[in-house]
Order: sequence, then structure tokens, then C-alpha cells
Amino acid sequence: MSSERTEVQVRPGVEGDLKALTDLYNHYVRETSITFDTAVFTPEERRPWLLSHPEDGPYRLKVAVDADSQEILGYATSSPYRPKPAYSTSVEVTVYVAPGAGRRGVGTLLYKALFEALAGEDLHRAYAGIAQPNEASTRLHERFGFRYVGTYREVGRKFGRYWDVAWYEKDL
Repeated sequence: MSSERTEVQVRPGVEGDLKALTDLYNHYVRETSITFDTAVFTPEERRPWLLSHPEDGPYRLKVAVDADSQEILGYATSSPYRPKPAYSTSVEVTVYVAPGAGRRGVGTLLYKALFEALAGEDLHRAYAGIAQPNEASTRLHERFGFRYVGTYREVGRKFGRYWDVAWYEKDL
């Protein structure tokens, strides 16, 4: 990091982060096609999501914070890919970076910490769905060894139009 920028720290997400994480996610719900949720959440509605990502196991939540202010700059998660038991060695991963915190390497730091944490788990593949277009997310995933596997065409409708989702996979 250059001297003009404060250091970014990555740690597990905790209950005290719930409001800030909900606010960050709601920005993407309201303003972008990056998530296909269409209604904002209250922190209480997001609590089950937070609690489904404990500090150990295959389903993690990593949070990036400004070392000085402790402001949340982004988060990354690994979540179940599908509910059926045979999918248990696969996870879906995602990263959200706070508005204004882009181009600081936050996404890279989050994925580095997430994949290091997952290294000891009984996992075989990670999957990422990227609503199109999203060049920054595509570059991030390719940097971490994700390979493009296909596109679901017009799979989601938001803001009165249909969106494609490109799917990527990575060996774990």
C-alpha cells in the first residue's frame, strides 16, 4: 500500500458488522444488477445470512476494514453451491466492495484470505456467477484461477430488463 492510503485488514465477519454489511449489500440491491435481490433488507432479515457463515468450516465470511477507522470496505463469502448433499464439496463465492473503496485491492485481499481459510476444508470446487457486464469482477476471478464455464442468458430480470450471468469455476 502506498503511504497515502490506510492499511486494509481482513478478518472474519462478526455479529457487530451486521448493520454495515447490510447497508453495503443494500447499495448493490438498490443501484446495480450485481445481485438479483430486488428489495432491500433490514439487518434483522440479514442475520440468518451472517450466522450461516461461522468462523470455521466451508462457509466463511471475510470482512475488509480500514485499519484506522475500522470502516467496512468489503466482504467475501463462501456459501453452499446447491442444497443437495452431493454438492457439499462445492461452494459459491462472492465479493462485494463498498462504493468508493474500489481499485484499492480490497477484493484481492478478501479472496486471498477466503481461499487461504478454505484450504484446509473438504472442498473440491468454487463457483462464481457474475452478472454481465462486469469486467472488474471477471478480472478478479481470472486472477484467482477461475475458468469461464458458460453463460446463462437472460436468467434474471431487474430494473425492467433481463441480465446474463457468466459462470466461473476454480479447483480447490
